[in-house]
Amino acid sequence: MSTKIPRNEDDDYTRDAADARLEFLRERSEGELRHLGSYSFEPSETIGNVEHFTGAAQVPLGIAGPLQVNGEHAEGDFYVPMATAEGTLVASYNRGMKLTREAGGVTVTVIDDAMQRAPAFGFDSAREARDFSAWVEENTEAIREHAEASTTIGKLRNVEQYTASRFVYLRFNYTSGDAAGQNMTGKATAAACEWIRQSYEPVRYFQLEANFATDKKASQVNTLHTRGKRVVAEVTLPSEMVERHLNTRPELIYRARQVSNLGGLMSGVINNGSHSANALAAMFIATGQDAANIAESSTAMVYAELLPDGDYYHSITIPSMIVATYGGGTGLPTQRECLDLLGCYGKGRVRKLAEIMAATVLCGELSLGAAVVAEEWVDAHDRLGRNRP
Repeated sequence: MSTKIPRNEDDDYTRDAADARLEFLRERSEGELRHLGSYSFEPSETIGNVEHFTGAAQVPLGIAGPLQVNGEHAEGDFYVPMATAEGTLVASYNRGMKLTREAGGVTVTVIDDAMQRAPAFGFDSAREARDFSAWVEENTEAIREHAEASTTIGKLRNVEQYTASRFVYLRFNYTSGDAAGQNMTGKATAAACEWIRQSYEPVRYFQLEANFATDKKASQVNTLHTRGKRVVAEVTLPSEMVERHLNTRPELIYRARQVSNLGGLMSGVINNGSHSANALAAMFIATGQDAANIAESSTAMVYAELLPDGDYYHSITIPSMIVATYGGGTGLPTQRECLDLLGCYGKGRVRKLAEIMAATVLCGELSLGAAVVAEEWVDAHDRLGRNRP
């Protein structure tokens, strides 16, 4: 029996090619594989998104809302698509959206926008590395010219420098339009670095990515300096609404927030929130984002205040939300439909999507946090989160 996955060298993105692979897998599976081959789009629509196309992984999708967003790019009510297999998730976000809508909506602000590639250059000594740093500063404009020549949308904002031993790490910061930008920044930085290597003879070692952009990893540098979109969502909740919708009181939620901050400090987390990854993962899958970017996108910083009148202020800062409304998986059929539902498909809409996602995250933080305080969390999962007898 052949172990080589079937492939059509002439055209591998057809139903016949996919069916051949599915049959190949059926011969090796303990199950029937009845659902993998069920999909409503043509395999050719996945070119550039996947190799060895065989079928589709169908994830249940629910809708939460309406979510009222008071943003600079997203304004009004939105029905949010969430692809998830976790019971209670959509219900919890829906509850938070109902509460914040009655309170006047979630105010959202995009603070910053940057995507990175971080090469390293090595030299014979630390002094030569120091000299290179000075040369880079003197030649920033030429570096920018060579980087931007490779892209129609990318703009090089600046180049940060970090040194260790006899190495210089350059952190190239770009804006990337409505694309997430990782591929663009890689290509642009490669072009710039090729010119640097030709122009600066003492370079002894070069590595295009030296793990300082921290692709698909949470990191302190991105928490401080932004990767993707840096977004803040905030709301003030009247005390009466908290008690009516969340079955607890603002002072109890605030005390729980302090206890959680202490627990997070002890455990060494770089996210003092409850579950930002839940909202973002569900929306990433629904809208065709790179799901692995959840690693850094779900980093979050929660801040809360119990106001003098008893009301409750709550905000969440997401410093490295990596999203796109153009390119990548956003053009896949069902993912595009979800983006269309939000009015977020295509150019000029990425900040709108970032604002909607941040507002959704805030609603889930409020709902889950209150459920823990009101001791409803376990009961809710028992009622809504079990699909077994």
